[in-house]
Amino acid sequence: MRRPRASLRRLALAGLAALLALPAAAQGSDTCRGTLYLTIDTGWSREAEEIAAILRRRNVRATLFVADEPTARGDRTLSPAWASFWRARAAEGHVFASHTWRHWYFSGDQGPGRTRYASRGGEGSEVLDQAALCAELERPIQALRAMVPDAPVLPLWRAPGGRTTPGVLAMARNCGLTHQGWTANGFLGDELDAAAHPNRALLSRNLFKVRDGEVLIMHWGVRSRREPFAGILEPLIAGLQERGFCFATLPAEGRR
Repeated sequence: MRRPRASLRRLALAGLAALLALPAAAQGSDTCRGTLYLTIDTGWSREAEEIAAILRRRNVRATLFVADEPTARGDRTLSPAWASFWRARAAEGHVFASHTWRHWYFSGDQGPGRTRYASRGGEGSEVLDQAALCAELERPIQALRAMVPDAPVLPLWRAPGGRTTPGVLAMARNCGLTHQGWTANGFLGDELDAAAHPNRALLSRNLFKVRDGEVLIMHWGVRSRREPFAGILEPLIAGLQERGFCFATLPAEGRR
């Protein structure tokens, strides 16, 4: 006999409540059946405090890639108004890396030691040489350290949108930085259209597809998403921990 829809909803809610009631997985290697590397890019930062609270409850440390982006509060992610937020994340054991200063996109090499850097929003474009690229990658870290002098920073960087060129990768290595993208099943989907990819579908997909060693990517909030991904972050983390995964910050050399 088919169960009434109301009964099915109650069962689903009971299952979710039971999952969230599970304690956060211990982080010792002897208790882990696999390790995941959660990375968070700045983004719109609308759900930043909510996400930070979830990470605290679930005992998760992440690698935070920082850029100076507009926020839902009307300021920018690396403005002094965010100093207390970043200080709290450092105190919780999260680590940091560069996501560029302006969050523009690398769109083609222009000869040895030169790469084109362009805004998606029409602010402009320019060609960066070696010194200019190093400055672009270092500036967000300088801004972060002005607010959090003891912030732990890795020698890694991430290109906006993950878009790189052979030239910019080589130039960044000359700045002492290794590019860190995400792995095959690491894109959690918080940038996708919520109508086509609702939270319940993202939760199911990620719980099924994520494997040991994945580098996961999400944001502190995405402006265009009408169903905030933060709404399923805790059941996602709890479900992955129940599968035996522990979370770790990236190593200095990054992960592939």
